[in-house]
Amino acid sequence: MNARSNPSSRRTRPPRTSQPLRVGVIAGPYIPVPPPAYGGTETMIHNLCVGLDRLGHEVHLVTVGDSTCPVRRSAVFEGPPGSIGEPTAEIVHARAAYAVLGDVDVIHDHTAIGPQLGSGTNGGIPVVTTVHGPFTPELRMMHATRPPGLALVAISHAQRAMAPDLDIDAVIHHGVDLDLHRPGPGGGGYLMSIGRMSPDKGPDRAIEIARRAGLPLVLAAKMREPGEIAYFEDHVRPLLGPDVTFVGEADVDTRLDLLRHAEALLNPILWPEPFGLVMAESLACATPVLAFRRGAAPEIVDDGTTGFLCDDLDDMVAAVERLGELDRAACRAAAAERFSRERMATDHQTLYARLAGRARLDLDLDLDLDLDLDLEKLDGVGEPALRPGADGAAAGTVTSFDPARGRGRRRAGLRRRGSGTRGPAADSVADPVAEA
Repeated sequence: MNARSNPSSRRTRPPRTSQPLRVGVIAGPYIPVPPPAYGGTETMIHNLCVGLDRLGHEVHLVTVGDSTCPVRRSAVFEGPPGSIGEPTAEIVHARAAYAVLGDVDVIHDHTAIGPQLGSGTNGGIPVVTTVHGPFTPELRMMHATRPPGLALVAISHAQRAMAPDLDIDAVIHHGVDLDLHRPGPGGGGYLMSIGRMSPDKGPDRAIEIARRAGLPLVLAAKMREPGEIAYFEDHVRPLLGPDVTFVGEADVDTRLDLLRHAEALLNPILWPEPFGLVMAESLACATPVLAFRRGAAPEIVDDGTTGFLCDDLDDMVAAVERLGELDRAACRAAAAERFSRERMATDHQTLYARLAGRARLDLDLDLDLDLDLDLEKLDGVGEPALRPGADGAAAGTVTSFDPARGRGRRRAGLRRRGSGTRGPAADSVADPVAEA
């Protein structure tokens, strides 16, 4: 594919708190970033990329071709290649991503397979992966034997507690775009439920709660996979009536407008949800949240202030009757303080800087071991490959980093195989990847 131009969006930035970094971000190949409708992980990736860009970092996102995130982008597939989780497409996508991201300071990989393939084989570039789902036994086994140096990020303390045997480098809550999620007045006279069409998310329970509380319900749900469709037909469609409006997988603008005017968001989940982005989005819209006391809900909802944490259906029905006790302004204030895009980006910036600094120190020590070391031989045994100098030094000059002085020291005559100057020309090592 031919490269396509995509200049980054550059707006007025907040003051930088660290040296600018080159950050490679790998999204899955299944859903565009940002998603046109449902897609909590892709929404988080979009917010992270934009937040990092506004902090002054250079962001290179590898995603699907129809993504519109306003940072530098590359893609293998023009659109989603198949069903979510299809492994062959993810392997092809991840391998190409690591090839095209050879000139960054840190890689943040949000795929499941990619970190296992790329970390430790990419010239010593630090790799971070965020665990977006629950720590299943199989996932814990995989990360227990993960490549050395692969950093793990959990998205809540509840999720972190599910894997006490694993080393977790950071717990970072998701953040939302407060400009997009504007506060709403409520007053619509209805409750709302948002999520996947699955028993874990509980749309059938939301219908029962709203009906018992005597309020209409607006139900928005992703329903693409065969299991989701079957669950809807068997368990949800029979419950629909004039007091339930099913809007399907509503687009972002429609969903947020409905959420701003809802009296509350119902989140009667029956699983240990690792985060629950929709709860943070609801608070940003100044809409209280009624949630079961599971997963990360207690980290998001302040019981009695921004919503109510409930133990069962009866408890949630009773909580609907107490919505008048809550202040919508307090919901918005909590989101602005704890769940903003800027806070999430700053937390990741801190982690990236620590990992990049550690990698630079390791690189500097490696070079000091033997000044006459032949780099071609070094690459052949899998040791960290070297990148050209960040200041645009010519090919054949390698910059090693001196953390004490904060600048590079040039060593002439060392060349990394296939490397030239930093920038778009380096993308030629990954022919299948088109730059968007």
